Amino acid sequence: MGNNRAGGAVHFAGTRWHAGIVTRTQNAPLPIPTPEKPTAIRTLLILGASGDLTGRLLLPGVARLIASGRTSAITLVGAGSDDWTAEQWRDRVSHTFDDAAASFPGEGKDALSDVLAGTSYEKVDVTAPGELAKLLATLEGPIAIYFALPPAVSQKACEVLSAADLPAGTRLVLEKPFGSDVASARSLNTTLAGLVPEDHIHRVDHFLGKSTVLNILGLRFANRLLEPLWNGDNIAKVEIIFDEELALENRARYYDTAGALRDMIQSHLLQVMAVIAMDVPATLMERDVRDGIATVLRASSVPEPYGKSTRRARYTAGTAGGRDLTNYVDEQGIDAARGTETLAEIDVRVNNWRWAGVPFILRSGKALGRKRKEAVITYKPVPHLPTGFHGVDTPTRLHIGFGPDTLRLDLDVNGPGDLFTLNRVNLLTELASDALLPYGEVLDGVLSGDPLLSVRGDTAEECWRIVEPVLQAWQADTVPLQEYQAGSAGPSGWDSSES
Repeated sequence: MGNNRAGGAVHFAGTRWHAGIVTRTQNAPLPIPTPEKPTAIRTLLILGASGDLTGRLLLPGVARLIASGRTSAITLVGAGSDDWTAEQWRDRVSHTFDDAAASFPGEGKDALSDVLAGTSYEKVDVTAPGELAKLLATLEGPIAIYFALPPAVSQKACEVLSAADLPAGTRLVLEKPFGSDVASARSLNTTLAGLVPEDHIHRVDHFLGKSTVLNILGLRFANRLLEPLWNGDNIAKVEIIFDEELALENRARYYDTAGALRDMIQSHLLQVMAVIAMDVPATLMERDVRDGIATVLRASSVPEPYGKSTRRARYTAGTAGGRDLTNYVDEQGIDAARGTETLAEIDVRVNNWRWAGVPFILRSGKALGRKRKEAVITYKPVPHLPTGFHGVDTPTRLHIGFGPDTLRLDLDVNGPGDLFTLNRVNLLTELASDALLPYGEVLDGVLSGDPLLSVRGDTAEECWRIVEPVLQAWQADTVPLQEYQAGSAGPSGWDSSES
């Protein structure tokens, strides 16, 4: 970089500064062109087609997306290691499509019938060198490969592929968890980067449906009443809570090796936290939004000592959701020696100007007394309340509910009756929703080539960086594993914000 003071102008790499006016020289770079619209996917290949994820969540999402008319015609192919017949696969697809047709009457029924008529099932060992590549060679591209498989199997399947095996425009779709620690997440990212570009990789976090993300961003950035106060000067704490009445639900084999911290907080809740805490993006394009998420996560950490900033517990026998539950350690497939937690809470700090000193409390647990899925923003008290008011001066709270998406504002107002008495009121409204449901919204982005809702590789690694020291402390048993009765609110002293 050079400069020249002759003639009253100073030059800096293509920019001329003169008398307070900035102009560009002929050699200055041109604005970055708008990227071309990606080619729509023609074939959706589901690996693990006979599994629970495919039947319970993935196929209903596909069906609603087709029935809604928001995707062009696709060919649906199922594949797996089970020796299924074409009729077995078609029956599974047909039942799901019938349900979607009832929700989207009209032309959607014909579109579903067309996809059903062309669907097929292939038996394949995706971890055997050459087998998946051979199947891909028979399919029409561009192809979206959905790995509805255990993470270790998905990684092995990617490792036996090469970029040459993939038709042009191929998109890879993977379910969380994305690795098991920073090193494995980085290894997975390296493998994927050798196959397709980053914007062709969709790491699925169904918790981040498009409605949820855009509702949060719209609430914050379209309302001048909120955004100027969205900082540590005015907010005392932020809680992001995902409490379930459900217990293991036949997932003991997976859950006992994961636990609440890995299963929910490491992936879903940290991503929601980043959306809540991010600065305003220039646009709602994927690059701007995902850059904002990454910036928050890079600034985040759990402060030591972990005995004060984290808590863990597991449930004992009780009744939750109207069902009697046994002790977690007595469930079939559970290894009590692992010390797996079913309730986890961590205090994350976003170490930047906006959020310095504000605790972000992330909590998730199973077999609790009440289902609760929300973010709660608690504001600091007013600096002075005039003498003469009576009643309880409670904090202003903003609740953002997830599934269904709702907004509730808790305020103190006068009366009724005695106008000097402050009473609590709740202003409640429903936020926009999408009939596609979260998996349909995610698949919409996959098939259209928009990775806005996908977890980017660098943020997947950052999420593991944040929780890895906590996991190590828990493994070393430096943080006690508490207990709570199934159906309760958790261990004594775990009360969160008033709901």
